[in-house]
Amino acid sequence: MMLDEIKSELTEHIIPFWNDLRDDEFGGWYGEVDSSLNVNKKAEKGVILHSRILWFYSNAYMALKDPKLLDNAKHAYEFLTEKCYDREYGGVYWMVNYDGTPADDMKHSYCQAFFIYALASYYRASGDKGALDIAYKVFELIENAHADDIAYREKLSRDLTKELANDELSENGLMADKTMNTTLHLMEAYTELYLADKNEKVLERLKFQMNLTYDKIFDKNGNKLMVFFDRDMKEIGDVHSYGHDIEATWLIDRAADVIGDEEFAKKFREMNSKIAANIARIAYDKESGSLLNEVDKGVVNRTRVWWVQAESVVGFLNAHQRGYGDYLALSENIWSYIKKYFVDKRGEWQSELDDNGTPNPKKNIVDPWKCPYHNGRMCFEVIRRLENK
Repeated sequence: MMLDEIKSELTEHIIPFWNDLRDDEFGGWYGEVDSSLNVNKKAEKGVILHSRILWFYSNAYMALKDPKLLDNAKHAYEFLTEKCYDREYGGVYWMVNYDGTPADDMKHSYCQAFFIYALASYYRASGDKGALDIAYKVFELIENAHADDIAYREKLSRDLTKELANDELSENGLMADKTMNTTLHLMEAYTELYLADKNEKVLERLKFQMNLTYDKIFDKNGNKLMVFFDRDMKEIGDVHSYGHDIEATWLIDRAADVIGDEEFAKKFREMNSKIAANIARIAYDKESGSLLNEVDKGVVNRTRVWWVQAESVVGFLNAHQRGYGDYLALSENIWSYIKKYFVDKRGEWQSELDDNGTPNPKKNIVDPWKCPYHNGRMCFEVIRRLENK
């Protein structure tokens, strides 16, 4: 039943909603829709948002083979490469105005990662070699400008010469130099790039990122991933992100699958098994059948966040299929919770809910972070895994 329902959610709800937000006057997609479904056609357009849209339509085309989906992917690709890609200094900006002129021209490694992720998928969907060429240029930019001896610097000036305060990826009252979140999504991007082209240098750096996660980010005593770090990758703060933990388990397993080296993968499988068990024990709310958000300095945040629920469906399904434990019911229960509380038949998904399942009216349905990436990817992964089981 979950398989059929999620297929319908993808084809009858998520895809049509995003089709209607395509901006054919200025390019790309409209950048903001509020909780009342008012579209702000003059809102700034997030480059992460648009990279995720490109990734979404590329994968939707590969899954469904509808030419309209590939046309939307091409539309996103053209906007990103013509308006968001900096041909003077390389890489993509953080934010552009509604008409595609730069609004925030800083360069963030997290943003570059999603651009690579999208380009690699678009290449796989379209065969456009130009997309792969740009992906490698941005890969080299990350490795030359952002990489240091320990990990990756995150926020740099447009010309890549200055390191800036990492406001965009810091939170909880902390200002982190480096984050688990950026490392995870660089890994995700390099996995997709390696899958597209099997480049040995990409493989080398992907393994570096995975080992960095195991050696520096994985708390082996707590069976969790640490979140915020100083420039030397020493933990700062006391935050545990439940959603990122369960998301990381299946993304790292997928990276290991793409690499195809079982001996290399062994320690990561063991790590992911422990993380999944820990999240099931401390973060899964049995009463509602949903996943809590995070804990900061011992205080649990019980807000239900859209992407956390989507990643939990995939993460627990992945853990079940790999034999980490009997997690199928958790995956199905969380999907039932999503259906009941998050899916908004007027539009897309609600962004966040309180402990009673009431939506937060101040949270947008679409904004620079709210996109068809997590829930769309949940659909692709569940369909692929359950159809091929």
